[in-house]
Amino acid sequence: MFASPALAAAARGTLHTVRGSIDVGRMGATLVHEHVLVDFAGAERVSRSRYDAGEAFRVILPHLQDLHKRGCRTLLECTPAYLGRDPLLLRRLSEASGLHIVTNTGYYGAASDSAVPKHAYAESARQLAARWTAEFRAGIEGTGIRPGFVKIGVEPGRLSDIDRKLVEAAALCHLDTGLTLAVHTGDGAAALEIVSVLTRLGVSPEAYVWVHSQNERDLATRSWAAQQGTWIELDGVAPGSLDAHLEGIVDLFRRDQLDRVLVSHDAGWYHVGEPGGGGYRPHTFLFDTLVPALRARGLDEADVRRLLVDNPARAFATRPRPLPQIAGRPTTTRPTSGGSDR
Repeated sequence: MFASPALAAAARGTLHTVRGSIDVGRMGATLVHEHVLVDFAGAERVSRSRYDAGEAFRVILPHLQDLHKRGCRTLLECTPAYLGRDPLLLRRLSEASGLHIVTNTGYYGAASDSAVPKHAYAESARQLAARWTAEFRAGIEGTGIRPGFVKIGVEPGRLSDIDRKLVEAAALCHLDTGLTLAVHTGDGAAALEIVSVLTRLGVSPEAYVWVHSQNERDLATRSWAAQQGTWIELDGVAPGSLDAHLEGIVDLFRRDQLDRVLVSHDAGWYHVGEPGGGGYRPHTFLFDTLVPALRARGLDEADVRRLLVDNPARAFATRPRPLPQIAGRPTTTRPTSGGSDR
């Protein structure tokens, strides 16, 4: 259903999963932003002693098995360090479900910086980048499991000092490792500033995934970012957001920018600290409802493959994407609001 014979020509490279490296041609249909377990206790309190990994495994596994039945083959787990990242649990779930699961490196600077460890304030961007690069080179916490991307988070609006440092560290780590940067980005103002920071450090916007771009309601701003090469991630797909997601995808489709779009649920997850992990939102709505709705709006099978197979492979293939040393570098001037113009 989601096979893409053109993928070999569209993307080359490897992706580091919790079970080892794979060629991106083996990713298949991919959800680029999901969570299986999250702990919001804060950087100074988060600990694996706060939950029973066996219980978490039993709660999570049926949801991943249901996802595999829908034809999904790869899931990017976006929970960073100090927010509940558990690579050994992810490997166990990957082996049991048959999914390729990918974990990450980086720190989460959203949520009022509650998940930012103290050392991040004292260290330089280069020192933080070295920490994340070390996880890529040697594996996470002695497990041998390597991250497949960098995940950081920033608040809406202008970047704070710590958020700017996290973006700079992510850029330096990318140049060292080739890992794609998935950045929880609250709005268009933050996204435009991130593009500016990346280009100043010589990183192409093509290395940047604008996570939660659906929160920026100005469609022209999304389109401008896509023109620079930024990946526009429309996540949070759910029954209550279906119409808005359809409009966002169709708008970029009509602007001939579907090749910069990524989609996912931002669903799950086992909530550490809640009995039985609390309410777990499944990862299947996109396949059951969004995909048929997109077909009804005029997207064909090739377009669906582009969204779910080709674009994730191109976006997350491990390769450095330095900014070309040519005239016409991306400008960071905010685009004129264009609303929903086509």
